[in-house]
Amino acid sequence: MSATHAVAASVAEADHVIESGNYENGKDMLMQILHRVASPADEALLAEQEQALLRLGQLHRDHKDAHGLAGTVIESRQFMASIAKAKTAKLVRILIDYFNDIPNSRDVQIQVTKENAEWAKQEKRIFLKQNLETKLIGQLYEAKAYREALPLIAQLLRELKTLDDKMILTEVHLLESKVNHAISNFPKSKAALTSARTSANSIYCPPLMQAQLDMQSGVLHADDKDFKTAASYFYETMEGFDSVDDARAIPALKYMLLCKIMLNQPEEVYSILEGKIASKYAKHREIEVMKAVAEAQSHRSLEDFERALQQYKSELSSDLIVRNHLSALYDKLLEQNILRVIEPYSRIELAQIAKLVRQPVREVEQKLSQMILDKEFKGVLDQGAGCLVVFEETDDDETYETALSTLKQISHVVDSLYQQANELT
Repeated sequence: MSATHAVAASVAEADHVIESGNYENGKDMLMQILHRVASPADEALLAEQEQALLRLGQLHRDHKDAHGLAGTVIESRQFMASIAKAKTAKLVRILIDYFNDIPNSRDVQIQVTKENAEWAKQEKRIFLKQNLETKLIGQLYEAKAYREALPLIAQLLRELKTLDDKMILTEVHLLESKVNHAISNFPKSKAALTSARTSANSIYCPPLMQAQLDMQSGVLHADDKDFKTAASYFYETMEGFDSVDDARAIPALKYMLLCKIMLNQPEEVYSILEGKIASKYAKHREIEVMKAVAEAQSHRSLEDFERALQQYKSELSSDLIVRNHLSALYDKLLEQNILRVIEPYSRIELAQIAKLVRQPVREVEQKLSQMILDKEFKGVLDQGAGCLVVFEETDDDETYETALSTLKQISHVVDSLYQQANELT
């Protein structure tokens, strides 16, 4: 039997034992394969050990054993030292990614990544160290450990600028933008995103990275209330993620629909969802949330909006970007609801408005004052009578402006005549 067939049989034998229900024996067989001493020239054994390592990682992932997976990563270092550095980086990243499928394993994943980054530093595997530290920053961001991530970002950026690795530099700048956005440092977040795009423009930027850059651009434009530009970025993001079958196409579509709602264009939500790409995700619960909010906005119904908030509470409250815009969206819907209520009236009691929109009188009174100052409608609050007086919409009378303009021109003429009179004398 050739070496190649021996490798396949050995790994296949362990798999057969596992599939027969003897998980522990199969795992021990894989560990024995991994612990064999191999020389760099023994390609067959190295290939066997690589398969055994990945299979062990998959077993721990499938059994939701975070600590077992962590132990496998550490125990594989002897094998890692005997293979090419590029392959080592790939295997370590794959194993660490397996933690993503294990619930409540974030802390273990962070610890394993830290330990392996330190090991890579000691072994002088700079490329692996930088890859692991980049992954660690992403994990800290997801764990909301922003203050811990910032010094690591600064240190890594100094190293990367010296080595001029544009791809990793782009990724770290993008993470820097996300972390600063999360702590509300918007100027630094925008500056980091600009740096990320500058680095990306000088290399071939893969679709997945381009989609992430577009997503962050959309988020920042939405924060600036430039929802039209944000929507176009989110559309590009959705297309990018969809092209590589990435699940992040769904939040990109959700944010695009949110932008349309914030632009007071709820009717466009439905037309977008009829598109070729968006229609694939239209039945997803996160998209159903936006449809419910758009429906409430199209009816200018605060009650429907509050019902949607309650029905989809977990989806709305858990998303930082959506949550940041909920307050503004609520105010907008409250305004629209008030306008719907007062439309038929020239005079209406504040208590009646509050009753119809189901809000406290004091809050309605404050909102009406703000709307009058913002010229949402013409009217005045009669606080003595507890009423709102709504004025009829009339065409602007231009007589006053014309008179002021005429007087201004007369003033110029008089000044000119005065100067000429002085010159004659």
